[in-house]
Amino acid sequence: MDVAVKESGLAPHIKCFAHTLNLASQAGLSVNRVSRLLGRVRCIAAFFHRSATATAVLAAKQNLLQLPQHRLIKDIITWWNSSLEMLERYLEQQAAVTAALVSTEIRRNVRDIDTLDSSDVSDAEDIVKLLKTATTVLSDENNPTVSLILPLKHMIEQSMEPIEEDSATVANIKRAILKDISSRYTGEHDYLLESTALDPRFRALPHVHHEQREGVFHRIMKKAVQLQCEQTVKETEKVGATIDLTSTAHGTVQGQPPFKKTALEDLLGDCFTEPPPAAQTNNGVEAEIQMYRKDPPIPLRSLNEYFQQQGTL
Repeated sequence: MDVAVKESGLAPHIKCFAHTLNLASQAGLSVNRVSRLLGRVRCIAAFFHRSATATAVLAAKQNLLQLPQHRLIKDIITWWNSSLEMLERYLEQQAAVTAALVSTEIRRNVRDIDTLDSSDVSDAEDIVKLLKTATTVLSDENNPTVSLILPLKHMIEQSMEPIEEDSATVANIKRAILKDISSRYTGEHDYLLESTALDPRFRALPHVHHEQREGVFHRIMKKAVQLQCEQTVKETEKVGATIDLTSTAHGTVQGQPPFKKTALEDLLGDCFTEPPPAAQTNNGVEAEIQMYRKDPPIPLRSLNEYFQQQGTL
């Protein structure tokens, strides 16, 4: 994919943030304590999946304890979100699972099942709470844009800084995720910052320091000036071509030769028929950017939803 993007001239190649988050989360779930915990929950889920008797006993315990009639989930190791769902479902059904595993109907078949103790359950709850934050944001966005990448990455980096209240397991997960995700998007950082600045939800760029913020808008201004100059040149060339065609047609109809350039036009035409000076263009672009920056950020809801609401007012 990288080679295809480079060969086709479509750079920069921005990696999918959901996939990047998956890789970082996998790093966190690979911590020894977490990996062993997931392995035990996975074995329990697999046991109930393959045993009709165990499934029936679990359903009976769910009825008795008035729990939802949900099956346990077995995760797909390469898909971290499924590990999160597996832990959530186990925690939901923990009482029924424990009751089923000690029942006389299936007790003799659970010798290889390593059940979770209170510290395991506490770790599982912490892991679920830790990993749900970014998932919720991504799933809420119907049309996630590239401008979301750096704000989300910053939020995740901030939330992955270990604090005193963290258990050893949670602190280790945070360090692993932080180490992985901090190394992502370094080559495309300037491009992503400019994209974020042009999203009216994040135009204030509060997650970067002042000098970096000014640098971002300076680069945006230079690119805008360049685009405006290129557009002006194209329009000038188009008008010039139209005039040439009109002059030629006029000369043919009237029997007159096309107009010749005077000596003055030959000498000074290139200098005094150019587009407006760059300073004038710069001032216009700079004023527009300043107006954009002075406006308050729009609400942090979906852009589509926001603009649809504005259209109905």
